[in-house]
Amino acid sequence: MTLRLGLAGAGHMGANHARKIQQLAKEDGGLVLAGVVDPHRERAEALCQECGGSPHAELPELLAGIDALVVAVPTVAHYPVVDAALEAGCDVLVEKPIAASIEEAEKLIGRSKELGRLLQVGHLEWFNAAMRRIEGHLTRPRFVEAHRLGPFAGRATDVDVVRDLMIHDLDIVQRLVGEEPASLESIGVPVISPEVDIANARLRFPGGCVANFTASRVSPTPMRKIRFFQPDGYFSIDFLEQKALIARRGEPDEKGERKIEVEPLEIDRSDALLSQLRSFVVAVRERSEPVGAADDGLAALRTALRIREAMPPLEELQ
Repeated sequence: MTLRLGLAGAGHMGANHARKIQQLAKEDGGLVLAGVVDPHRERAEALCQECGGSPHAELPELLAGIDALVVAVPTVAHYPVVDAALEAGCDVLVEKPIAASIEEAEKLIGRSKELGRLLQVGHLEWFNAAMRRIEGHLTRPRFVEAHRLGPFAGRATDVDVVRDLMIHDLDIVQRLVGEEPASLESIGVPVISPEVDIANARLRFPGGCVANFTASRVSPTPMRKIRFFQPDGYFSIDFLEQKALIARRGEPDEKGERKIEVEPLEIDRSDALLSQLRSFVVAVRERSEPVGAADDGLAALRTALRIREAMPPLEELQ
């Protein structure tokens, strides 16, 4: 039976999804991009001409002819779009953050469970080849340093940089340590948009791990790195380059001195977005728990909002 995927949103991220779905459909004869919906119908039409499917300007038209929906609309529209898709009997992959508020996220999760529908949140970095390669080595992180910086892209400005960029690293760290922070402090500044564009947060977890996060969408040079320190070594991931390395203490030499041994890991580079969509399709077909479960997406959003709320007002910084 053919699995009919729909796409909500024909902007930058939606176009990326459409192209990957088209690629996936070429590999999988039982999958098709059935249609695209966007309030600007001309954008949906242009994307469908490129990738296939039928263009729609109204969501109900699309939902009537699909089995699952990929949601790549602005965050403020996540709740109504995902809610309508769940009510129509569709499984859903929604771009991060899961919703604009905790209340909306909790309602969506509750509705998905009530209706027996899958709800996956697109925390893309879990599918980065470097992350997958080093994940099994991370057992007891004690300190984490994360930097996610990039130039201003002019999109996703309906949310602050914490929910736009930092939330990727928040999700990763919280899943690895298995808990949300007990305390935190943060600072942020709007630079170009009305929302905070550059931010730093320091989180302390109940188990003792401390994590420092920096995110910026107004930096000239892109950087997406995270470093973990635990008793048996130092672990570094470069998401942009899909590289990872491990540094550990070596055995004592004849003088009893120890040196640091650095081991770059071999990584088979892959397309994270394609891997995420492939994982979603498998979860839909097998009715299995998706990578990027909605409860994890809610936890990441909860911490992101705590970070934003903890930032002192600008006037206190002057």
